[in-house]
Amino acid sequence: MLLEDEAPAIDVASLWQSYLANKTVEARNQLAEYYLPLVKLVAGRLAISLPAHVDRDDLLSSGFFGLLDAIERYDIERKNKFETYAGIRIRGAMLDYLRAKDWLPVAIRQRIRRYEQAMFDLENKLGRPATDEELATELEVTVKELQALESQLSAATVIPLDDYLRADSPLTGEPGPSDRLEKAETKELLMTAIERLPEKEKKVVALYYYEEMTLKEISLVLSLSEARISQLHTKAIFRMRGYLARMKASLV
Repeated sequence: MLLEDEAPAIDVASLWQSYLANKTVEARNQLAEYYLPLVKLVAGRLAISLPAHVDRDDLLSSGFFGLLDAIERYDIERKNKFETYAGIRIRGAMLDYLRAKDWLPVAIRQRIRRYEQAMFDLENKLGRPATDEELATELEVTVKELQALESQLSAATVIPLDDYLRADSPLTGEPGPSDRLEKAETKELLMTAIERLPEKEKKVVALYYYEEMTLKEISLVLSLSEARISQLHTKAIFRMRGYLARMKASLV
């Protein structure tokens, strides 16, 4: 995203020079105003998978504080693009807000546990990804009821995979040797988990997390409904969580 194209009258390089030279609140606020569309962009992508009762304004507010934190912490000498660094900080602040709110209803949490345990047990037994029919049988529901359940559970997949995907980010400080080794191992496990997914789920994960497409855009690419894309995304995340849990258990 080229924010410069949205506001050509602003010399962002001069704003940064002014802020880095004096660290004034005024200069910081000018930078924050310039990069505000980035907060709205991150919130828009995140909000797609959130239930209606999550307040979008609160999400934006938490993201704005993440932006301010990014401006204050940004080290221009490290040659990282600010938008990339700030995007991670903004998203992290929003996810922290969601964790603190405990925003998932109890009934949804109970369904998550049942679904996740069924997925874990079935795929552990089969040694491969379970089909819709097999998972529906394990849960004692129809395939149609299973798909409806996956739509309900879609909001639960916002945080977990982000935690894994962002674990290899070098932007939050200088990692030590053990940190780098752990992050490399996590990344390798994650890539193995992705490779094990059925083809459609693998495409959804790649397009959503790596190409940063919205569910609507993915639905157009794959010629499927947004609801179906959401279901595939949900199933992919729970499969990956189950695989990572099994790998972790085998190492203990």
